[in-house]
Amino acid sequence: MGGRVTVTTTELFLIALTIILTVPYLFWRVFRTDYWAPLVVVQIVAGIILGPGVLGAAFPAYYQTVFSPEVIGALNGIAWWAVMMFVFVAGIELDLHAAWKDRRETAVTAGLALFTPLAAGALAAVAILAFPGWLGSEGHYYQGVLGIGMACAVTALPILVLLMEKLEIFRQELGQRLLRYASLDDLAIWGVLAIILVDMERIARQGAFLMLFAPAAWSMRKLMQRLSQADRWYAGLIWLVLCGLVADWAGLHYMVGAFLAGCVLDCQWFGEDKLDTFRGVILLTVMPVFFLSTGLRTSWEGGGLAVFAVAALLLAASVGGKLAGVHLAGRILGWRKGEASVIGWLLQTKALIMIIFANVLLDKAIITSQTFTALLLMAVASTMLTVPMVTPKLKKLAVD
Repeated sequence: MGGRVTVTTTELFLIALTIILTVPYLFWRVFRTDYWAPLVVVQIVAGIILGPGVLGAAFPAYYQTVFSPEVIGALNGIAWWAVMMFVFVAGIELDLHAAWKDRRETAVTAGLALFTPLAAGALAAVAILAFPGWLGSEGHYYQGVLGIGMACAVTALPILVLLMEKLEIFRQELGQRLLRYASLDDLAIWGVLAIILVDMERIARQGAFLMLFAPAAWSMRKLMQRLSQADRWYAGLIWLVLCGLVADWAGLHYMVGAFLAGCVLDCQWFGEDKLDTFRGVILLTVMPVFFLSTGLRTSWEGGGLAVFAVAALLLAASVGGKLAGVHLAGRILGWRKGEASVIGWLLQTKALIMIIFANVLLDKAIITSQTFTALLLMAVASTMLTVPMVTPKLKKLAVD
């Protein structure tokens, strides 16, 4: 006598993991999208399509069964740990001595790369919010303007690192500069979010975190110098978890804490070859879960042709503002011809962090679902433009 087959949570998790690892990879390989849509972009878009807003809306039974709350919870845990390790390694490879030496250049470039697209996005938001349906039910006008403006200014550090590796510039001097610019802007994103949410407790926590981090980092460096290389890896992971925990408690986001945890450690303590191997394993095994799980949490709702028009306006503000700010920095600092274009295009990669940022605004009802959809379209489009735009410019820069 046949009975109903019961699928366990473990089996559902493994089914979800199979989908996550297989679907985007096959699409990327079969259609050879690498030039205009690297695997990371395909993974994010696949997560959105497989999530509640597209296939989940068309086939709700599929989504509710495969991506149950228990499965999503397990995937989220892997995703958090994956991206923390990934940006931790990126932070370790940031040369702090060079960063301090070139602090004026870093501050000027990062400042203009942030505030110029923020201003352009805010102006676009003024035009958008003049019409009903774009400001959330709990949002004040200034929150909508600042939130949309900041979404246009975001740079996604994990995506940037991946694209720099793909373009083979991560370990070059240009890659180090880009890492410094993006890290400062990433730090600013969560501070601005605290201002948007008008959370004075969060702002106070952020200040406390930044004040306490310096002595804690000094103590950690002293400890690491006394440990063997094998022990440094284990101690480094504990340090990573603690920094991520406290940064998230402070409202700065666990990714900021993970990056700062790596920044204060020296690359030679771990070995360049071992760092490369470690990063490669993370990228292959667990980062796909992070990219897709972000999309899986994204609700997609339409809004008609107006959404596409707004997305195009935001894309112009985002890309145009970033390029204008970086070109201005290049003029002030006397960069050689072509550098500003390469840096400006790479710094406007935003799919991942922008989605997280916009999700917070949507959850707090500061923006509506159709505003979120427009921001989502803008973020994916801007990220997809990066490699095609940068590749020929990099070749020309190398020749010049």
